[in-house]
Amino acid sequence: MINKAVLPVAGFGTRCLPASKAIPKEMITIVDRPVIQYVVQEAVAAGIRDIVLVTHGTKSAIENHFDKHFELEASLEAKGKIELLEELRSIVPSDVHIISVRQPEPLGLGHAVLCARPVVGDDEPFAVLLPDVLVDNEGLEPNDLAGMIASFEASHHSQLMVEEVPHDMVHKYGIVDTDGELPGPGESRPIAGVVEKPPVDEAPSNLAVIGRYVLPGRIFSLLADTPPGAGNEIQLTDAIETLRREEGVDAWRMRGKTYDCGHQLGYLEAILAYGRRHARYGQGFRELLTRYAGEE
Repeated sequence: MINKAVLPVAGFGTRCLPASKAIPKEMITIVDRPVIQYVVQEAVAAGIRDIVLVTHGTKSAIENHFDKHFELEASLEAKGKIELLEELRSIVPSDVHIISVRQPEPLGLGHAVLCARPVVGDDEPFAVLLPDVLVDNEGLEPNDLAGMIASFEASHHSQLMVEEVPHDMVHKYGIVDTDGELPGPGESRPIAGVVEKPPVDEAPSNLAVIGRYVLPGRIFSLLADTPPGAGNEIQLTDAIETLRREEGVDAWRMRGKTYDCGHQLGYLEAILAYGRRHARYGQGFRELLTRYAGEE
C-alpha cells in the first residue's frame, strides 16, 4: 500500500507573478481554500497518509496552513462559530501527517524529489504530485490518483498520469509515446518514451504528462546519479527514462480534468469550475456569471 506522497513546493512561482511575490503560489485561493489544500485532499482521498512537503524558507505559510492554530480555534469556539471551527479542523484529518523537508537550492524537480529521500526511503513506493495542477475528479470514485496507485500495485511499473489534449496543443507538453496502443480512460499502457514539446506533425500521441507520478523508492538512487540536464538542473524525467529502459514505465490515462493553476487562465478556469458547484457560494456565483454574461 502506498502511504506517502511528495509535493514539491519550493519553487518561486514566477509564472504567477506578481501575485506570488509575497505569497507562495500554492497559497493562492480557489474560491475559499488555497490550491495546495485541494492537492493534499486529492492525495488523502487516494489513501495517502504521509504528505511530504519539499519546501523553502520563504514558504512557511504553507506549513502554517496545515498546522493547528490554537488561538484562532479557541476564539471561534468561544464565539460559537462551530461550522468555521470544524472547517479548520478538517483541513488535515487526524490520521494524516504533514512532514516538511527543505530544498536548499533550486536545482530542479528531480533534486526536489531527491530531498524527500530521508523521509520516504529507498524501499517504499510513493506518489509525486505537482501542486500547480488541480485534478478535478468531481463525480468519480475512486479518484484518478487512487486508480493510478492501483495500477502500480498490480503491475509494479512506475505510472505517469496523462491527459488527452487537443492535437494542436501538443507542442506545449511532454507527450508520451505508447507505440500506438493508446490506453482508454482509467487504463494504463507501457510507454516507449516521453517527447518534450514535439511539433504537431511529429507528436507520437496527444497524451500529455500532467504532474502526477507513482514511483518506486529506487528512483532516489537514480536521481542521485543523474547529472544535471536542461537548465543545469536535475530532471526527474531523466531518471524516469532510466527506469523505463530497465524495468518499464506505464502511462495511466486519467478520467477527470486538470486545471493548470500556475497559469492565469488555468487558474481562472479552476475558479469557474469549483465556484459554480460550491456548496455555500455556488448558487450566488452562478447568478453572478449570468449577470456578467448578459453585460457582454
